[in-house]
Amino acid sequence: MEARPMKESRTIQTKLVLPPDTNHMDSIFGGKVLAYIDEIAGISAMKHSRCQVVTASIDSVDFLSSAHVGDVLELEANVTSTGRTSMEVYVRVKSQNLQTGEERLTTESFLTMVAMGEDGKPVAVPKVIPESEGEKLFHETAPARREHRKMRVKTPR
Repeated sequence: MEARPMKESRTIQTKLVLPPDTNHMDSIFGGKVLAYIDEIAGISAMKHSRCQVVTASIDSVDFLSSAHVGDVLELEANVTSTGRTSMEVYVRVKSQNLQTGEERLTTESFLTMVAMGEDGKPVAVPKVIPESEGEKLFHETAPARREHRKMRVKTPR
């Protein structure tokens, strides 16, 4: 299986924050943002693996600022690392106020997606090739995140 450049999985979506998407403070529900993140991570992972995927974990979600009614959200996702059947996907969400032009980083997240065959069982995925300095940094730091995930799963609850 031939490795694929990280940029091939790059996916961008734009969403308008509408009143039904918001709480009593006119800021978007965190759950709505999570749904957007899960969707774009899945698309990015499917572009890389060229098969269906399922979400194995949402490793971290950092809500850094809020988006409000009328703001535009820009979501960007990339597969940053792969295992045998799994893919780590980084998702960044920025908001922009179209009236003022102000942009803010609103959310960052790492998810793990697993490629699934037609029989419903995990299948092998191609390795990812980082090219830019930013891609290389995400790729080089992925093993530490993977170890953190493993420790989190092993911790008794």
